Amino acid sequence: MFKSVASNWTLNLLQIAALLWLTRFILQELGPDTNGLWVAIVSYTGILSLLILGVPMASVRAIATAVAHESEEAERRAISTCMGICCAFGAAALLCAGLLYLLFDASVLHRSGAPPLAPETLSGARIAFLVVALQVACGFVMRLPYGILEAHSEFTRRNLVMAGELLLRVALTTLLLSWRPELPMLALVLVASMLFEFAGALLFIRSRYPNLSFSLRSFDRASVHSILSFSVFALLLNVGSLLAFRLDGLVITAYLPPSAATDFDFGNKFFDPLMQFLISIGAVIMPLATRLKAAGDTSELRNVFLRWSKIALSLVLMIGTYLYVLGPAFLGVWVAPEYIERSGPVLRLLTLSFLFYLPIRGVAVPVLMGLGKPRAPAIALLLMGLLNLALSLALVQPMGIFGVALGTAIPNVLFALFALVLVCRELAIGPAELLTRVLARPLLAATPLALLLAFYQHHHPVHTWSALLASGLVFVALCLLLWRQWVRHPA
Repeated sequence: MFKSVASNWTLNLLQIAALLWLTRFILQELGPDTNGLWVAIVSYTGILSLLILGVPMASVRAIATAVAHESEEAERRAISTCMGICCAFGAAALLCAGLLYLLFDASVLHRSGAPPLAPETLSGARIAFLVVALQVACGFVMRLPYGILEAHSEFTRRNLVMAGELLLRVALTTLLLSWRPELPMLALVLVASMLFEFAGALLFIRSRYPNLSFSLRSFDRASVHSILSFSVFALLLNVGSLLAFRLDGLVITAYLPPSAATDFDFGNKFFDPLMQFLISIGAVIMPLATRLKAAGDTSELRNVFLRWSKIALSLVLMIGTYLYVLGPAFLGVWVAPEYIERSGPVLRLLTLSFLFYLPIRGVAVPVLMGLGKPRAPAIALLLMGLLNLALSLALVQPMGIFGVALGTAIPNVLFALFALVLVCRELAIGPAELLTRVLARPLLAATPLALLLAFYQHHHPVHTWSALLASGLVFVALCLLLWRQWVRHPA
C-alpha cells in the first residue's frame, strides 16, 4: 500500500512544482484582471462536473468489487455500464453549458457597475469558456480509464500518465502564452492535455489487461441502478466540495473586481495540491477498504485507518505549520511583496481550518465510502458546502475576500469533527485509542516546531528565495528527525 501512496505523493510533488511555475507565469502574462476572469471560468465550468453524479467514484468501487471476486466478466460489465452512463451525462453537460454561458456573460463579463472590459478580452473569455465547457463534458468519458487503473491498484502506471500530462501542460502553457497571452490558449492547453491522458491510460490498460475492453459492448442495464444508487452519494460529496472550494471565484467576481479573485486565489492556491496530497491516500484506501470488507477483515481495516490517519495528520501539521508562519512571506517572494497583505491573511485562516479538514477528507471519508457507508458523510459534506456558500455570500461585501475565507474555514472544522465521530463509531474506535494512536504524538511534536519557526521569522524575516529554501530545509529536517524518534512509535 505504501508503494502506491508514495507514487501518488511523487506525482503531488510534481504538481506543486508545476503550480509554483504556472501560477506566477500565467499571472505575469495575463495580468490580475484577466487572470481573475480565468478563475471565474474555471469556477463556472466546474459546475458541469456535478452532472457526472459521482460515477467516477462509483466506477472505482464497482470495478474493485469485481476484482475482489476475480470476475473479468463482472469487470467488463462494470466498465461498459459506467461508460454508457458517462456518455449520457456528458451529453447533458453540453446542454447545460449553454445556460451557464449566459449566466457567466451576464454576471461576470457584463456585471452591473463594473468597469467595461476590452472587446478582445470579452471575445477571448467567451471562447475560453466554451472550449473549457466542452473539455469538461468530454472528460466524463475520457477520465474513466483512471477508474480502471485505480480499481486494480495500478497507481504507479496511472501516475506516469498523469506526470506526462503535467509536463505537457507546463510546456504548452509556457509556449502558447509566450506566443499569445490570451485566455483561449489556456483552454486549448486543457483540451490537449486531456487527449494525452486518455490515450496514455488506454495504452496502459490494453497492455496490462488485454481481456478488458473500453467499450459499450458489455453494457448491463441491470447494473445501472446499483451504480447510480452509490454514485448519488458520491455526487453529494462532489456537490459539497464544489460549493465549498470551487465557487469562491464565482462569489468574489459577482461582488468584487476580478483582481480580488486573483488575490483570493493566491491565498487559497496551496490547498488544492495539498488536498490532492491527502486524497492520494484516500485513492488507495477506498478500494482497499472495499476489498477488506469483502474479505471480512475489519481488524486490519481499523489498523489501516489508525496508521494512515496518524501519517496524514503528521503531514498536514508539518506543511500547515510552515504555511501558517512563513506562507505570507512565501507569497511575497514568489509573486510580489504586496501579496503578503493582499493574500496572506486568507492563507493563514484557511491553513488553520485545513488542519482539521484534510486528514479527515484524506482517510476517514474514503474508509466510509469503501465500506459502503456513503450516506452520512455525503450529506454532511453537502451541508458543509451549502453553509460555506451562505457564509461567503453574507460576508463577501462587508469583509471582502477574508469574509469568503471565513465562510470556508468554519464549515471545514464542523465537517471534520462530524466525520471523525462517524468513522470512529463505525470502526469501534474509542476516544482514548484515537488520542493515543493518532492525535497525541503528532500534536506534541508540532508544538515546539511551530514556536521555533515563529521565533525565527520574528527575528530573521524572510525576504529571499535563499532564506525560504534554507528555513524550509532546516524545518523539514527537524520534522523528520522528531517524527522518526517520537511520532512513529507506537503504531
